[in-house]
Amino acid sequence: MTGLTPPIPDSDDWQLLLSESVRTSRELLDFLKIDPAQVAVLPEAQLDFPCRVPQPFMERMQPGNPEDPLLLQVLPLANEAAEVPGYVADPLQEAGATPAAGIIHKYNGRVLLVAAGACAVNCRYCFRRHFPYQDHLLDRFRLNQSVDYIRSEATISEVILSGGDPLVLSDRRLYDIVCRLDKIPHLRRLRIHTRLPVVLPQRVTPALTGLLESTRLNVVVVIHSNHANELDDEVGTGLAQLRGAGITLLNQSVLLRGVNDDAASLALLSETLFSRGVLPYYLHLLDPVAGSAHFHVPEVKARELYAAVLNRLPGYLVPRLVREEPGKGSKSLLLPACS
Repeated sequence: MTGLTPPIPDSDDWQLLLSESVRTSRELLDFLKIDPAQVAVLPEAQLDFPCRVPQPFMERMQPGNPEDPLLLQVLPLANEAAEVPGYVADPLQEAGATPAAGIIHKYNGRVLLVAAGACAVNCRYCFRRHFPYQDHLLDRFRLNQSVDYIRSEATISEVILSGGDPLVLSDRRLYDIVCRLDKIPHLRRLRIHTRLPVVLPQRVTPALTGLLESTRLNVVVVIHSNHANELDDEVGTGLAQLRGAGITLLNQSVLLRGVNDDAASLALLSETLFSRGVLPYYLHLLDPVAGSAHFHVPEVKARELYAAVLNRLPGYLVPRLVREEPGKGSKSLLLPACS
């Protein structure tokens, strides 16, 4: 292939919805008709990681329910301010794995490209909530450096676009990145880690699918969903469009206390994902990032839940239970509890 055809943006609806995202806890609670007195939120003045939630995601939450599993993922709570031993700003020690601006190179054969420094939704358990994006934002100079690094490392066969969320970028900006990667002969796969098809499915446009369909690289889109209530029909439509473009769809989840830490919820998530054409991929233990300790599920319970899910589902619907540890050459697989 000599080059990709630049996409013609067909809609800016998703960008408008993104710009209109709720940005305070009070707005979020007002939308859901929840009395703020029912919830111990973190005061805005103490937030170092702001609230951000697009309306399509809010509309899947249950009004009046302060324990809604989608709400709990995005509402800044007062216990984020608690200092908990072992919970740190850089739990995966990524600062030591950045050989070039915008590049995180931890595993053999693949690198992560920090394509964007923002997300459509700020998940409260995000392991990069303290990441210094300002040092890695891909202006043209840094993008040139990143691409040069990938080109110089012939052992790299896969590039992972992450961030932040790469799909907050415009189609033109994505085209620039994908076009450069497409021209590197030793690359085989392009993987995109994104939450947008779930929280803002309007982002899946013909221009986006056309761009991803036109590259010679095998494209894998890894979405991030933690609960079946996230996967409504509108999300299903967007996922079907990606699938129709020949894109492999996987999902990774995080095991979160109060959100999905029961076997029924995890099994329903897998069933719903598969009905939408997405294969369950990873179920992560929580990365110990500062501000997220209230989501912690003990490993003993995680293994018990995993065993229960194995008893409920066929093997191909069971994601691998994993922990990511600094310095390891791959994620650590965890076995289910013995019955």
